[in-house]
Amino acid sequence: MTSPTSPRTTSLSSTGTIHQLAIDGVRLDTGYAAGDAIGVHYDPMLAKAVAHAPTRAEAARKLARALERARIHGPATNRDLLVRSLRHPEFADGPTGACFRIDTGFYDRNLPELTTPTPGAHLAALAAALADAASRAGRFGGGWRNVPSQQQVKRYGEHEVRYRLTRRGLEADGCPEVRLDAAEPDRVRLEIDGVVREFAVARYGGDAVYVDTASGSHALTAHPRFTDPSDLVAPGSLLAPMPGVVVRVADGVEEGCRVAAGQPLLWLEAMKMEHRISAPAAGTLTALHAVPGRQVEVGALLAVVTP
Repeated sequence: MTSPTSPRTTSLSSTGTIHQLAIDGVRLDTGYAAGDAIGVHYDPMLAKAVAHAPTRAEAARKLARALERARIHGPATNRDLLVRSLRHPEFADGPTGACFRIDTGFYDRNLPELTTPTPGAHLAALAAALADAASRAGRFGGGWRNVPSQQQVKRYGEHEVRYRLTRRGLEADGCPEVRLDAAEPDRVRLEIDGVVREFAVARYGGDAVYVDTASGSHALTAHPRFTDPSDLVAPGSLLAPMPGVVVRVADGVEEGCRVAAGQPLLWLEAMKMEHRISAPAAGTLTALHAVPGRQVEVGALLAVVTP
């Protein structure tokens, strides 16, 4: 299990503090523990999870289930990709005849289906919102009104949750079949189509939220209700997608020059790979903060292209 670096996957290199790392039911070889920080100077390998069983297929199922239920809070990992790979027919079916169906072209053939968004993220966001309300307003989940009122609104990444708690119970947009069974600051139980599902919710630093369920985990970022003006990013800003070192700036690229859409502007080196940063649109390079040899953190402003 790694903090991913491959441009063929949907996750980039990730650093930060490991808040929790727990994988039950399998052997786990790792040099990290909760509280450790992942930096930019070492290999992205975080841990090796090993499962054994009487057959290869059973071992693959056991490992996939353990990874799916793992509690990994902190830097992004390729855990979801591994779970789907283990369950893919080409991998799970094992040997066919004298050879394995799995080969070096596995991801070339199957990457799109292996990197689709994890289902259930909106329900996880709803559970996070209810847990957050419970932490501020008590066991009823917050937002209860004796008369009709506006909905409670909470945003987690691209997921906007709208709900209200009434005498009839929970009313959530897009989730007519969901009933609130219980809400606590770290745990929410929702009844979905007659089946009660439990969501464990953990928050770190105010905006990082992790929701773990029996069928997978979701990492969410809570949006503040009001945006700090200092956090606003100017249109055309190019931010470092990962921590790394500015390797070089393209020849002829300097403040005030005209650039074309897609034109390479600079390169970052991270986790033994170079990543190209290109102009998002045609325009003028109105700012260039990238300097060759400079270490930058994720989100650092590298340049601004004004259309």
